Amino acid sequence: MSKAVRNLEPKIVWNHFADLNAVPRPSKKEERVIQFMVDFGKKLNLETFVDKVGNVIIKKPATKGLEDRKTVVLQSHLDMVHQKNSDTVFDFDKEGIKMLIEGDWVTADGTTLGADNGLGVAAIMAIFSSNDIEHPNLEALFTIDEETGMTGAMGLEGGILEGEILLNLDTEEDDEIGMGCAGGIDVTATRSYAQEDVSENATAFSITVKGLNGGHSGMDIIKELGNANKIMNRLLFDGFTNFGLQISEINGGSLRNAIPRESAAIVTVDIISKEAFLLETGLLINNIKGEFSTIEPNLTIDIQETTLPNKIMELGVQEGLLKSIYAAHNGVYRMSPDIKGLVETSNNIAKVIVKNGTIKIGCLTRSSSESNKLDLANSLKSAFELSGFDVDLSGEYPGWQPNVNSAILDVVSNLYETLHGEKADVAACHAGLECGILGQNYPEMDMVSFGPTIRGAHSPDEKASISSTQKFWKFLIEILKNIPKK
Repeated sequence: MSKAVRNLEPKIVWNHFADLNAVPRPSKKEERVIQFMVDFGKKLNLETFVDKVGNVIIKKPATKGLEDRKTVVLQSHLDMVHQKNSDTVFDFDKEGIKMLIEGDWVTADGTTLGADNGLGVAAIMAIFSSNDIEHPNLEALFTIDEETGMTGAMGLEGGILEGEILLNLDTEEDDEIGMGCAGGIDVTATRSYAQEDVSENATAFSITVKGLNGGHSGMDIIKELGNANKIMNRLLFDGFTNFGLQISEINGGSLRNAIPRESAAIVTVDIISKEAFLLETGLLINNIKGEFSTIEPNLTIDIQETTLPNKIMELGVQEGLLKSIYAAHNGVYRMSPDIKGLVETSNNIAKVIVKNGTIKIGCLTRSSSESNKLDLANSLKSAFELSGFDVDLSGEYPGWQPNVNSAILDVVSNLYETLHGEKADVAACHAGLECGILGQNYPEMDMVSFGPTIRGAHSPDEKASISSTQKFWKFLIEILKNIPKK
């Protein structure tokens, strides 16, 4: 499958991407990809080292004639989101990504592609391995764990990098130049519950929600896509309120930064309510599917009779669980009052797990406003604490405040207009880029972000545009030729 991808233009980029995608690289398990990058740098006889947290830094001297330009840091993250369709058989810890070409798009066979941020990594590798691309002094910064906490960026110490300009290659629209981004915080609610025996007069059902688009919980949150955890909660709440439904287990969502596409639950109802429950739930399913028919045409909600479970959740805790998820905000919370069309604050109810006496609910709250980020986080905390949950606020990272006086922003935006005859979309984004964190230890570093067009990041529908990658590559090469003098 990768062979056809290797023949795409620019071959130097796609070949490095194919090499990278052969290496498993989940967040917090980057040992193999770290070694892969170290081997890459050393094979080129370039200064290569790993910092104390696992970031890889490679340095390359300027080509002749550009020695007097400012040093540039090219930055991308090594880890990727590992998501697959429920019916896809794939071991992320052992297998390389199986890539496919569909028209102008490179995609994967039932899994995430890793273009986020693998194409950025591959482009940097292409620059460093080339002998005929003009560039100033370069430092490649390959960070780890961007997708699950940005601990690589947080752990990068000041003084390691010498660059005055940073080009972050992690934006997913090729006509966009990033100048700012949202910060984030994890809101995790947990509690235990007593398990009860299942009544002899009960019947059990499996309920599954699947077929949703999912996607990036920052960039795609504005699309108001379906959230499998919210939809499942709606079904369970209705069954509980009207028919005394009791929950045995729930498995909804997976990663904190992915809008949940699927949820599955095992529940029981009294056998005398069976027919009425199925009728009522069927009507609700039709209503929900109708509400989402335009934006979620592939949504399926199935309910099937199944084997009775051994245990169910006590009713008091169950009521609090369902009401707290109902009360917890999901989606856009506030639009930016300053930048038209930009989400300022949002929350993603990413994961709901109920099993063996333990409940865990994971949310990722984002905002470009530190005060509103904490306001929404406290709102969620309150909703869960009222139902007896312990709530932990963790993993907080800052946003990247826009610098309208950025010199490199002027260079990059003017060059885009010269190359393409139209202005780029210079904007802040609602995703969490590492620039804000890196700027804490490198406050004088001038930063912008750009990249090729990627759709469906963080989902098995992820795909990267071939023509856009060609556009991005030419743009990057031209930028490196036009870096300002020291």
